Amino acid sequence: MADRLVNSEANVRRITNVEQCFGASGQPLSATGRILIGEGVLTKMCRKGPKPRQFFLFNDILVYGSILISKKKYNQQHIMALENITLKTIPDEGSLRNGWQIISPSKSFSIYAATPSEKSEWMSHIAKCVQELLKKDGRKSAMADPSPVWVPDSDAPVCMHCRKSEFTVLNRRHHCRRCGIVCCNACTSKRWLLPHQSSKPLRVCLTCFYKLNGSPSTDLSNDWAGRGNYKSANSSGEDSSDSDSEPQPNGNQIAEQPTFY
Repeated sequence: MADRLVNSEANVRRITNVEQCFGASGQPLSATGRILIGEGVLTKMCRKGPKPRQFFLFNDILVYGSILISKKKYNQQHIMALENITLKTIPDEGSLRNGWQIISPSKSFSIYAATPSEKSEWMSHIAKCVQELLKKDGRKSAMADPSPVWVPDSDAPVCMHCRKSEFTVLNRRHHCRRCGIVCCNACTSKRWLLPHQSSKPLRVCLTCFYKLNGSPSTDLSNDWAGRGNYKSANSSGEDSSDSDSEPQPNGNQIAEQPTFY
């Protein structure tokens, strides 16, 4: 694929530049055998809505962050191991077009490219990197227990579990870390250890808790019947660091085309 770039000065220079753009807020990205495959801006569906994010595809990891100054400064760096990633295309819906889901044990979310060709290019490069990693490790499957893609806050005016509790400034939304639905505090009062996502017990809805705990089914589990009515495309597994309070990016980075090396 891009093995010719492994020890090249161009590859070292590009990775160093990415590190400098994240500055002290980011983790070191230089590693033996690591290659920067491509970079570009994609629209990521976060819990508060779609936002532009700068993505960097390496041969073993996917890195993304918030844009402060286009091509110069990023923050809120996230790193995902490619070997555990699977891709799932999602249909166009309204203004949300050319999208697909990135699914992994630790985090899952939806992203959108500017054009169909950019979507195809991104998905092709990511899939090829994943296949080569699995081949190297002698594995056939990318993961066992995927993290859910979160339902956006805007898609749930009321609790998706009890369907009664209306969300207000005081009655906050909470996401079930196992299925991704939006619930009230009472319906996510239970915690369960999900090792792929965190070393600490996480919020889960009552239905998921009963399933994980092996408890007899209750009438709450019937709420699953209506969950398919929510748009899975408008979803995000983003954590609280991806907030609406972040500075607005400078420059017209949305119009930029991705670059693959």
